[in-house]
Amino acid sequence: MSKILHSFILSISLMLTAGSCSGQQPSASVIPVPEETPTVLPGIEVLKLEGFEQLKGKRVGLITNPTGIDNSMQSTIDILAAAPEVKLTTLFAPEHGVRGNYTAGASVANETDPLTGVPVYSLHGANRKPSPAMLADIDVLVYDIQDIGCRSYTFISTMGLAMEAAAAAGKQFMVLDRPNPLGGLRVEGPLVDQGCTSFVSQYPIPYIYGLTPGELAVYLNDSGLLGSRKVDLTVIPMRGWRRDMTFVMTGMPWVPTSPHIPTPESALLYPATGIMGELDYVSIGVGYTLPFSLTGAPWIDSRALADAMTALNLPGLEFRPIYYRPYYAKFKDLTLGGIQIYVTSPATAPLSLLQFYIMQEIARLYPDHKAFTGVSQAKLNMFDKVCGSRAVRANFSRSYNVDNIMKLWTEQADSFRTATIPYHLYK
Repeated sequence: MSKILHSFILSISLMLTAGSCSGQQPSASVIPVPEETPTVLPGIEVLKLEGFEQLKGKRVGLITNPTGIDNSMQSTIDILAAAPEVKLTTLFAPEHGVRGNYTAGASVANETDPLTGVPVYSLHGANRKPSPAMLADIDVLVYDIQDIGCRSYTFISTMGLAMEAAAAAGKQFMVLDRPNPLGGLRVEGPLVDQGCTSFVSQYPIPYIYGLTPGELAVYLNDSGLLGSRKVDLTVIPMRGWRRDMTFVMTGMPWVPTSPHIPTPESALLYPATGIMGELDYVSIGVGYTLPFSLTGAPWIDSRALADAMTALNLPGLEFRPIYYRPYYAKFKDLTLGGIQIYVTSPATAPLSLLQFYIMQEIARLYPDHKAFTGVSQAKLNMFDKVCGSRAVRANFSRSYNVDNIMKLWTEQADSFRTATIPYHLYK
């Protein structure tokens, strides 16, 4: 082992040990590489640079989708299928499928990958956790998916449940790490309450959790959130990523993480309007060309709402009056008035609270169109599940004022931010 590599490994070990509240180092191997270029290299790139050493001679199962690529946009599926001394035996499909050929929420089928001939097991259908039979032909289960840093996005639920299954079956688990597109400093929202657990709130973490997939995996494993048995976990870290980086700062290519997250900008705005979108009482741009970037309805006066939002003086945000006609989804073919959201400073903008400020101003301007009136119980339940707490809706609906949920939205987030510092793999 080179002196540079040895010293880097030692520094990572000391950092994790010194930061641990329990005095114990998080239970994951970390395979670093020397710093050379400013472009961020995801875990799959690092694995290649290490000659696939951690997978040689092993039967590999891979959980991935079209976002699992190297910086030349080659699929991790194809990379591992061609890797020397690595046997890719099984693929596991999250929401949207391994090649991205399923729509949002659609059940994914068990099938055979046409490009590699490798069998694909669905983790978004009848099964959301790999069964022992699915894991029978593997030694290590690898996870490589670009997430968007928001708890309600189902990929991290898939990761956690797969870790549980791997632990129960005595299989190794590896995360090929990727950036958190929102950066690693932002933590917002309450933890998931007991009774609100679902596939969009699988574990008690904040709505915006401020960790990379690899960091989150180590946290879930060490915190006992996967059950009584830990998984044999290895994280292959990125090179060059810093906690203050949003995705556009990484120099990496963006692949849509789902059909309505076509750009890094839409990933940034997903937590800003997505919870409100569960109510289906306004359009949030899904069905138009700016998903998660808009708020509109036939009864909204664009200028009035834009002026009201601007008057709040929310940091890092600007609002433009807009008229648009959705091509599908909510208010299809109707002309809507509304606002377009511009994030001028991702570091300071209150992203997840923005939708509550919008609902606050809509309730004030249009008392007959308050957020929770005339909404089905099923949609109210889904709103609670995405929030991870019934208390959010109960407190906010008292007077449709953001102040009523401010403590709930920030207090647990602040505690989580402190508690997860020992699990940071990047500065």
